[in-house]
Amino acid sequence: MENEFLNQIKALILQNISNDKFGVAELAYAAGMSRSNLLRKIQKYTGDSVSIYIRKIRLDEASKLLRQDAYTVSEVSYRVGFSSASYFIKCFREHYGYPPGEMNNKARVEKDIQYERKSKAYKKVIIFSAAFLVPLIIWILVYSPFSEQKNETKKSIAVLPFKNDSNDSTNVYIVNGLMESILDNLQQLEGLKVISRTSVEKYRNSKLSIPEIAEELNVSYFIEGSGQKIGDNIRLSVQLIEARADDHIWSEQYNRQINDIFDIQTEVAKQVANQIQVHISPEEEERISQLPTDNIEAYELFLQGIDLLNEESKEGLYAGIPYLHKAIELDSEFARAHAALALAYYYVDLFEAGTVFSDSLNYYADKALLHNPKLAQGLTAKALYYIDNNEYGQAVTYLEKALEYNPNSALVINTLSDLYGTHIPNTELYLEYALKGVSLDIASNDSSTASYTYLHLSNALIQTGFTDEAIRAINKSLANNPNNLFSEYVRAYILYAKHKDLKQTKELLIEALEKDPSRFDIMQEIGNACYYMRDWEESYSYFKQFIAIKEALQLDVYVHKTAEIGLVYEKMGFNDEANQFMSQFKSYLETDESTYTHLNLALYYSYLNKPDKAFEHLRLFSKEENFQYWIILFIPMDPLVDNIKDDPEFDQLMEQLENNFWQSHNRIKKQLLAKDLLDF
Repeated sequence: MENEFLNQIKALILQNISNDKFGVAELAYAAGMSRSNLLRKIQKYTGDSVSIYIRKIRLDEASKLLRQDAYTVSEVSYRVGFSSASYFIKCFREHYGYPPGEMNNKARVEKDIQYERKSKAYKKVIIFSAAFLVPLIIWILVYSPFSEQKNETKKSIAVLPFKNDSNDSTNVYIVNGLMESILDNLQQLEGLKVISRTSVEKYRNSKLSIPEIAEELNVSYFIEGSGQKIGDNIRLSVQLIEARADDHIWSEQYNRQINDIFDIQTEVAKQVANQIQVHISPEEEERISQLPTDNIEAYELFLQGIDLLNEESKEGLYAGIPYLHKAIELDSEFARAHAALALAYYYVDLFEAGTVFSDSLNYYADKALLHNPKLAQGLTAKALYYIDNNEYGQAVTYLEKALEYNPNSALVINTLSDLYGTHIPNTELYLEYALKGVSLDIASNDSSTASYTYLHLSNALIQTGFTDEAIRAINKSLANNPNNLFSEYVRAYILYAKHKDLKQTKELLIEALEKDPSRFDIMQEIGNACYYMRDWEESYSYFKQFIAIKEALQLDVYVHKTAEIGLVYEKMGFNDEANQFMSQFKSYLETDESTYTHLNLALYYSYLNKPDKAFEHLRLFSKEENFQYWIILFIPMDPLVDNIKDDPEFDQLMEQLENNFWQSHNRIKKQLLAKDLLDF
């Protein structure tokens, strides 16, 4: 009867396998059963919930399709009823221990193993196996790329906004404070990915189901909570939910005195980590168990201040700062309050002209670190002070230390991404932190900000050679804001990396400019595309417009492009202007300390027809590994290298650069896959 029942249920699921809307309710209706009866029988016969049982059938069918090697992973995902290919890959990896793309490799290994076992029935084959097949299979299992053990996907969690059960709204800061403190404790655990507070805030009054929110945030678990403060008592209910199946796996009710508030916060974090099997190191346990203050009144003032700061408005900042000052008056060694005050002054300055409160930011950051040198918020505040003063190297030191103590700080991760993308160019770190930032914090943004975040990410991806991923990111950028012209012209170049079609690139750039003819940056890019196509006349027309607007606005931008502009002017017969542009480029090179100094010098000396000097610098640059994809895409066709490109050494050096780039790309890809960062 058990087999007959399960066979009938399986048949119904297979009949609707491609329908992603076919879930528990639909299955119960098709089977002519009540939902509760279906749940009870599936649980009894399989030990699984109905949603998990349906998912297993879908994944089993997916594995069969993948073995046929006739469909792509995306095609298979939709054929078995997954509306999201990324979610399918995640579920498949969790179920089988490897991604769907490796299915056929795994099948080949299993086939070899089965063959070895069968061969043991024959003595001669046993001898042969010992001499040949066994070493071969061992080599396959140990050394082959498709047998590598994948790192377990880092567990992920979101703490949904806690509900205030009290009719007294003046005590809501306690409930919000409990939520934020539990979140902060979990964020300090290296083995857990924790979504930012700002990303979950949008779901405070959401009507979306837990699985739907999980799909948007890409998380495995949720914490829900509700509580109230009655006199000196705190009542808190907390539950842990497995997100995709919406199953409650742990819950607890706390009824404690206000003095026990720190114990509650620590206990919840430990219980959650234990339930989802996240290891807490002794150092992490020490940090999350450390009392922020022994003055409860000071702590309540701190929570009230933080609640106001979290409004993320100028009014909220100015209203919250006095509470933090009062908290420090009651406990002068309250490091968290000092750090919060430092960060508050940093954000106040964002609303003011200039850095009015830079000294206050520095003072309270130092105070925080004096009382707790391992406080991530204090380290972050100190880093922001150094950024205010353009001391980026110092800022990185403090940010990386902050990340050591709080691996899930979206503020720290996004700040590092910006530093490595803009001020301290490093394509590898730029990409890693951009991916982490999207993973932790993208949901906190409105559509316009999300568009620029994905633009930022697509730029980081293409710089390191992840063309398909960059296309996916730039399409998300334009989906969030179709009018983002920055994304339009970056997309034009990403598609060039994909198709190597400069004519298409030029046409896409012209389409973008037609939407806003005042965009002189796009004019420069069109001139640039024409330059590589050696269409000197059209390139000149766009560069001329670009320079006119740039000079009218008195902007000192795109200085590194003046050599290209100079060459175009020379080709058009404007030699005096060409010499001026080349002089500007030479002046730029005298102060350039970037990764590309030797490359730019090689271009300059090639233009001057001094091949010995050009190759001297090109040899030095050829030792670099950390450079942008554009180098190997455009340098071989750059008109500035016309005087040296026919020399065999030029081809050798470009080949070396290309090898360096792809070796770096493969190393980065391996690291990102191990950290589960390319699934966004």
